[in-house]
Amino acid sequence: MPDVRAVWRSRVFEAVWGAAYNYGIEHEWLSAPIGRVVFGSDVRLLYDSLRVVGEMPDGSAILDMPCGGGLAFRGMRPEQDVRYVAADISVSMLDRARRRAAQLGLDGIEYVETDVESMPFPDAEFDLGVCFNGLHCMPDPAAALVELTRTLKPGGRLVGDCLIRDVGRSDAYLAALRRLGVFGPGGRLADVERWLTDAGLRIDRLERSGALAHFAATRGV
Repeated sequence: MPDVRAVWRSRVFEAVWGAAYNYGIEHEWLSAPIGRVVFGSDVRLLYDSLRVVGEMPDGSAILDMPCGGGLAFRGMRPEQDVRYVAADISVSMLDRARRRAAQLGLDGIEYVETDVESMPFPDAEFDLGVCFNGLHCMPDPAAALVELTRTLKPGGRLVGDCLIRDVGRSDAYLAALRRLGVFGPGGRLADVERWLTDAGLRIDRLERSGALAHFAATRGV
């Protein structure tokens, strides 16, 4: 039988941390200085990466996993006619994503509660996968990337970023979140490169900015 108090504490922490994270990442005036001071990163690279969503032609299928509070929604064009699936294991994050979509006037987004390692999507379903600020939260990033790659069509792209270890001042932050169960084991830049290639992806871009690694990769045809 689960420890009710432990489950309650976990959910309360998720709600508080999730709200703080979501507020910070949605407001560049706040995330920019935090990115510089805590992670030594230029967060403009993250926001620039979101444009890949709006670059997808009409008729495309896009998977956003984990969608969090809907960060990548800001990359969509209002008139864009795509299938957009926002997936996350956290019910509270999916609720935030729904509210964010309503604020942006976005209709037709599909919301799916799922574990990244066992997603309910057929093989070769999506033209684009985006994975922003999520890979470092997953207990097995390598397995997550294998599953994300499975859902991509041949020639489909995966674009995202993740925090990496052993980059000075951010390590204490990463270690604290790992102890609290919010972050997974994470990895170094070389690990990210290996996870991507082992999943069957061709790396088009792998760029480090402080403790953030930005990547874009393509599934082989």
